Amino acid sequence: MNKKLSLTAKYAPSEDVVARDVQGEFIIIPITSGAGATEDEIFTLNETGRAIWDRLDGKKALKDIATELSVEFEAPLEKIENDVLGLVEELLKRKMLVEPL
Repeated sequence: MNKKLSLTAKYAPSEDVVARDVQGEFIIIPITSGAGATEDEIFTLNETGRAIWDRLDGKKALKDIATELSVEFEAPLEKIENDVLGLVEELLKRKMLVEPL
């Protein structure tokens, strides 16, 4: 990825993926070629990842998502910000997120 992620950025799930809860695991599945082409096609999220994914609506800045999760999980904001940035970076590499228009 060329540009550094910013906590002020906003992202939403790509229309080229579907996300489902399957037998207790939350997975993101590419539905078109090219999406998810990095490493494994299917991407599994843990509880924290799912909480981040659920808030990626293209309207909330990553900073706002991290703040909400910091309160919800009673965790240090800096740690949650790092988790949010790390997951978003990976999902962008896999073309599973897009910047809203």
